[in-house]
This record gives sequence, structure tokens and C-alpha cells, in this order.
Amino acid sequence: MPTEAAGRAAALVRDGTHFEWHVIPLLLLVLYVYANEIERRNWNVVFAGLALWAADWLNEIWNALLFRATGHAPAWSTPGGSAYVLLVGLNVEISLMFAVMGIVVAKTLPEGRARRVLGVPNRWLFAVVASVFCVLVELWLNAMNALVWDNWWWNARMPWLIFLVGYLWFFAFAFWVHDLPTVPQKAKAVLALLAVDATLLAVFAGGLGWI
Repeated sequence: MPTEAAGRAAALVRDGTHFEWHVIPLLLLVLYVYANEIERRNWNVVFAGLALWAADWLNEIWNALLFRATGHAPAWSTPGGSAYVLLVGLNVEISLMFAVMGIVVAKTLPEGRARRVLGVPNRWLFAVVASVFCVLVELWLNAMNALVWDNWWWNARMPWLIFLVGYLWFFAFAFWVHDLPTVPQKAKAVLALLAVDATLLAVFAGGLGWI
């Protein structure tokens, strides 16, 4: 039996009747951010941004599949306040945010992955700091009931799982892509994960209609 929040979120998935026009300027702002980095040929940042966005899609897919498998609740759900809900825990506003988040954090990275900050490899330090910040934001969103957690193992009392599974690997993957030596290598890494995402969506959303 679905929880109340999960049921509301599931009812909104890909329901176009709640569309709001703010999505269009938000999309244009995201495209502007990428166009600006592409114009500067800042490929490290461009592919880091795409890598983090692709990583979030993978998380959102398993979250939706978890709800399908249990019939109870996903790890997180977004039961309202969106112009368009893509999956039970992902709305269009969140997806657009993640599309830019990787770029923002990648632009703060020090030059040289070998450089240490406070004695810590800078990539790991920045990944940890960014992940902690994101968890704090999620705690705030949960307190406002915008992001709902209905499972004992994914909630404010166990933030370490949100930190590890929800964010740390996102940033670690994005920074790894950022530091790959050539543009083709960066593109292959991102396209590989996007291909996994697209295949899962085609099977479980398009074909089976499970998510």
C-alpha cells in the first residue's frame, strides 16, 4: 500500500495538466550556461555538468523502481509544487537544477587534481563539502514537506546514506570526468552513463510502464 506522499507523487508523474510557463525560461537559462561554457571551450566543466546530471538520472530511476518493487514508497518523492513531474522523485525543476549543479561546482575546483587543500586531495574535499551542503538543503526541503522520505533507512536520522548514495558518488564521477585527459574520453564516459539511463527509461518507463 503506497504512503500518502508516494501516492500523490505517482499520480502526478508525467501529468501535463500541471504545466507552468516558468519551465521555459529555466530551460533557456540552463542552455545559456552550457552555451557560455561551450563558447569558451571549457570542456572540463561542460562534461562535468553533464556527468552529474546523468548520475542523478540513474539515482532517480532506481528510486522509481524501488517504489514499483515495494508498492510502499520510494526513498524520496516529490508530491507537489512542480510544473511537471518526470518520475516519482524527480520533477523538471530538480532536473534542471542538477543540469547546472555540476557546472557550478566544477568551476570552483582548484587547478590540478594532485593539489591538496588542508592536506586532503582537493577533488575529494570538494566532493565531500558539496555533498554535505546538498544534504543540508535536502533536510530543509524535507522539513518543508517538499521532499518526502517515508522509509526508516532514508531520512533525517540517517543522513549518511543520503550523503553517500544521494550525492558523493555524483560529485566523484563528475570530477573524474572533469579530469580525464581528452575530450573524447570525457564524451565517452558521459555518453556511456546517458546510454544506461536511456535504456532503463525505454524499458521501464516506455516499454513496461513501471515508472
